Amino acid sequence: MAEFNISGRMAVKSLKKQFKDAFGATLRVYNGAKFADDDATLASIRAAGAKGGEVKVVGNMQVGNFENKIKEVFGIKVQVANKDDSALAANDITIAAAGR
Repeated sequence: MAEFNISGRMAVKSLKKQFKDAFGATLRVYNGAKFADDDATLASIRAAGAKGGEVKVVGNMQVGNFENKIKEVFGIKVQVANKDDSALAANDITIAAAGR
């Protein structure tokens, strides 16, 4: 099963590429209400007061749990979308299922 770790040093474009390669789903990363700049690091767009650290992502994690964990650790809003980025994935399916 695909898995990888997310840290604050990671660039937004690297995170999105690793997510797509590992799970087939699209990851939307936001900086406030707008999409985050692909060249920004997660630490640079992290909300004030976010605890930081690392998040391990595995394919059997539910979409909603993953999105909440990223918000909790990095203070960043992310949303998982389907393979072709035409619709958001339901919160109660796994990340792996979102990419199918």
